[in-house]
Amino acid sequence: KVDGPATCSKNECDANPCDAKQSQTCNDPSPTLASIGDYVCTCPNGVKATGGPVTKCVDDECDANPCKINGMGGDQDCTDPDTASNKLHDFVCSCKSDSKIKKVDGPATCSKNECDANPCDAKQSQTCGMGGDQDCKDPDTAANKSAPAPTV
Repeated sequence: KVDGPATCSKNECDANPCDAKQSQTCNDPSPTLASIGDYVCTCPNGVKATGGPVTKCVDDECDANPCKINGMGGDQDCTDPDTASNKLHDFVCSCKSDSKIKKVDGPATCSKNECDANPCDAKQSQTCGMGGDQDCKDPDTAANKSAPAPTV
């Protein structure tokens, strides 16, 4: 420029600073030398970061098995309706025994009646002795509660 300082263009996206493996796009809202570090990387699901690539576009919270209760997993299913890394605490735990029993952001309280397995049937188990037909009552049907077997 003849009559003053030149205005130089510097589009930071020309250097592809965003993570192509995660299909991130780049936008430099002010492509001038005076405005460095303002470019925005955007993941396909809308997660954004300014001045650098998005570290993780997808984060399935169920990968960490958050529906596990007291070291015992397997009685609940986990679904994460939105795996965008900026959408956390939206996973849903649902009981395998009754999928209508659910909880968002933590394990559900599932019912577990230990008598369902018929432990007092003398033909199937020696838990209650060999006294023939016996009634079974489970005073606490919480999934994470089980009492020691009675002594005979």
